[in-house]
Amino acid sequence: MRRALGFDFGTTNSLIAEASGDETRSMVFESAAGRSDTLRTALSYLRKGNLGLSVEAGQAAIRQFIDNPGDCRFLQSIKTFAASPLFQATQIFAHRASFEDLMATFVERLKTYAGPEWPEEPGRLVVGRPVAFAGATPDEALALSRYNEALSRFGFPEIHYVYEPVAAAFFFARKLKQDATVLVADFGGGTTDYSLIRFETEAGRLKATPIGHAGVGIAGDHFDFRIIDNIVSPAIGKGGTFRSFDKRLEIPSGYYANFGRWNQLSIFKTTREFQELKGLVRAADEPEKLELFIDLVDHDEGFPLYQAVSSLKMALSSEEEATFDFAPLGPAGRARVRRADFESWIAPELARIEGALDDVLMKTETPAGAIDKVFLTGGTSFVPAVRRLFENRFERSRIESGGELLSIAHGLALIGQRDDIDAWTA
Repeated sequence: MRRALGFDFGTTNSLIAEASGDETRSMVFESAAGRSDTLRTALSYLRKGNLGLSVEAGQAAIRQFIDNPGDCRFLQSIKTFAASPLFQATQIFAHRASFEDLMATFVERLKTYAGPEWPEEPGRLVVGRPVAFAGATPDEALALSRYNEALSRFGFPEIHYVYEPVAAAFFFARKLKQDATVLVADFGGGTTDYSLIRFETEAGRLKATPIGHAGVGIAGDHFDFRIIDNIVSPAIGKGGTFRSFDKRLEIPSGYYANFGRWNQLSIFKTTREFQELKGLVRAADEPEKLELFIDLVDHDEGFPLYQAVSSLKMALSSEEEATFDFAPLGPAGRARVRRADFESWIAPELARIEGALDDVLMKTETPAGAIDKVFLTGGTSFVPAVRRLFENRFERSRIESGGELLSIAHGLALIGQRDDIDAWTA
């Protein structure tokens, strides 16, 4: 058996698992933020005078960013840029960093945080990849070439790429008691991916036959933005008007697009757009709302806001009604939210997620009744409206979930142990 690492490079969180024989374990990372077996997919760069840059990843990157407002360059959800031809590089102080540089820096921090757990002699590396990369017109070949260039810097003798839902399916299939056709739905931070696979046991060995794949660049991050767009943005001026000579014009909605990623608010603070927003206060019909918007940006409230949003989304997964609690927003920052309202807000995203499910079933000419097991993985699978998409098509007894954070990485590592790895790679 080869020693193998499985690398789940996620939009929101990343994880590395190691396999030896039939056993797997998550690699543990120790940083200034403590010990954890998962890390937020984030980087922060702090300029330290003549000492160069202090670079952190994961929760340590978030802490460095919050502790040094205005002095830190913060990047998150790096994966969403992988397949974009428009993204060539970003400026980090005086240095130009390509996607490959960013990914390699993130992995280098993982290696450092892992310490002695990182293998002295790297073996086979198996990396997860989405069925459909994020972005309007993603270039799959470009994304994989960027992955390969970044990861080849670490001396791995072999690098293989496996669809993330295939890895989750492999992790799940170990529990199967008989041959089965399995549909895996993997809900990440930025993408939703489906894989339909036939698992059979021949001579005591698991064999898989891929039937089809589909995906869409929609997932949990988009749900978060819908909460903000419906609760927070109206309270800070979205939809309001301002006076321009003898006309009343709507406040540009582009200002509020900065809430698509919480760290964008810090970047927004340094832009000409932010200065323009400040200039609208006197002309606004509700100036107090724009002043509140400006205060949120000036006081770097982006991260606390997204913590409040995540808490609400989690609560609505188990309750019909929950409280949104974000004190910096003032009276509007405490509101009761019904699950029914949240589900109406995310209806466009749910339609696209269901459309991708239709796609994999139609392309493979597979009726719902021919699927023996449905395995849901990823944090967004806890959202009741998402789960209902599957309960409306498949019997509840056929739907399973589990290992929401670790199934992909551990499945990748297990696949890395196999002699027939080429049969599993994308």
